[in-house]
Amino acid sequence: MKTLGLGAGLTGLVTLILVMAWGKAGLVPGIMTGALATLIQLVAVRRLRRSYRASNAEFFGAVGAGMALRMVGVGVMLAAMVLDRGLFPPLPTALGFLGVLIPLLFLEVRQFQ
Repeated sequence: MKTLGLGAGLTGLVTLILVMAWGKAGLVPGIMTGALATLIQLVAVRRLRRSYRASNAEFFGAVGAGMALRMVGVGVMLAAMVLDRGLFPPLPTALGFLGVLIPLLFLEVRQFQ
């Protein structure tokens, strides 16, 4: 649950920064991509926890699945930008996604030390 709380907090913080920089145009990208990054990270951490004490093949399979999920998130973000550039301007959308996902990645590493 640590990931969910931090993800929600980061989503709020990043959205606030985007709204301060881009006005209302930063609100939807901040919330949507922050929530997407949090969801991706929750699924990746859950899968990693299940395989942590398992064999190396299962563990590295979980790591690979997490990386694949993050790439799917990048694809969803890009699709949103292409389909509705007015609602998802490129820079706020990318910053919203990466501003939440990257700190959560650092938390993931610290959880398994």
